[in-house]
Amino acid sequence: QVQLVESGGGSVQAGGSLRLSCAASAYTYCMGWFRQAPGKEREVVVITTGGGSTYYADSVQGRFSISQDSAKNTLFLQMNSLKPEDTAMYYCAADPLALNCATHIADRLRYWGLGTQVTVSS
Repeated sequence: QVQLVESGGGSVQAGGSLRLSCAASAYTYCMGWFRQAPGKEREVVVITTGGGSTYYADSVQGRFSISQDSAKNTLFLQMNSLKPEDTAMYYCAADPLALNCATHIADRLRYWGLGTQVTVSS
């Protein structure tokens, strides 16, 4: 079992920035961030794999970026130019299987953090 612990959420005005962190208790093939707004389905934000590929959702491309501290199994999400529509609970997710990671589908990923709230006001 892999534990994921997120941190770094908060409230910010539109145009501002936030940085999220996700610390994993062990290595997994992929790690990523999903988000879920009230009344909406959980959607992928970004997934990065041990194979070196990174997928960004179109809605965050060019505004969000990830970095990693591989030695600490920690994934960071830098969120710039935040918009009110970015408001959601952000979840860190991970999975050991390349096949599951490639789907970018929340239901296919095994490990999840508890989430951290991001609120962007206009």
